[in-house]
Amino acid sequence: MKPSLHIFRSLPPPAARRPCALTIGNFDGVHRGHQAMLARLRDVSLEHGLTPTVMTFEPHPREYFAKLNQRPELAPTRISGLRDKLDALARAGVEQVVVERFNARLADMEPETFVERLLVRGLGVRRVLVGPDFRYGRKRRGDVEQLVAAGARYDFEVEILADVTDTHGHRVSSSEVRTALAVGDLTRAGDLLGHAYHLSGHVIHGQKLGRTLGYPTLNLRVAERCAARSGIYVVRVHGLADGPLPAVASLGVRPTVEDHGRVLLEAHILDKRVDAYGKLVRVEFLHKLRDEEKFPDLPTLTAAIADDARNTRAYFAVHGL
Repeated sequence: MKPSLHIFRSLPPPAARRPCALTIGNFDGVHRGHQAMLARLRDVSLEHGLTPTVMTFEPHPREYFAKLNQRPELAPTRISGLRDKLDALARAGVEQVVVERFNARLADMEPETFVERLLVRGLGVRRVLVGPDFRYGRKRRGDVEQLVAAGARYDFEVEILADVTDTHGHRVSSSEVRTALAVGDLTRAGDLLGHAYHLSGHVIHGQKLGRTLGYPTLNLRVAERCAARSGIYVVRVHGLADGPLPAVASLGVRPTVEDHGRVLLEAHILDKRVDAYGKLVRVEFLHKLRDEEKFPDLPTLTAAIADDARNTRAYFAVHGL
């Protein structure tokens, strides 16, 4: 059974507020470092009878400032959309998520106001768990030392957790996951995430060009600035049968047939027709076959898709489903 999760698009109303243990961050990808923090959050909550709570932000603060300063190239790519983030938080034992709108009001909030207004009065925190480099408030003026001092003032405890590192001693971070996905290194991304990279969404109607070419696809919109490199991938599709289905997928802007630049995920399920429209599916990325290409015509595109399908079958013949 899927864990229950209470989601608030701002601070909970007074009637819904419960004493909580809280951690704060963007949690993009919910990687192994995040998972360690959430495991400790769950344990602390159980030990002290508190509600395990996450405060996160939409948009990402760096995205907000990139737009404000008219420097869109500085906005971070997205490892996952909000749906996948919330699902991962729920599976980690979080019971309450506060999705704060990151806007001018929040960006200009002084550290003392952030603690008093959001954490103390807004959430009733009893324990706060953060990493050693945690910063908060206007111009990131607040740090862990100030948070500890605020805890003594407002009667909540602060626990600082060490970073999680990989086998080479490098810090596990969302930036590292983004770097791996940007170069198509699914093995590295999976090591950092603790599982295969995936995207989920509801299947939408497309142009049905794949059906015309003999390779019908299910189509998913993906988050803007998706961190994964555009290309052709071997994937598993979950949510349409009792088990996963083998498929080949294209992630990108479809340069052969379109020119408006919208990123789309299209998956062709091998040797099976399914009624997928409107259904929520999860597409799990297993292996990158090639980069996205622009072909001179549809026959050349069709031949390339046929090669991709053959290579996908060969992958599953070796590795299994």
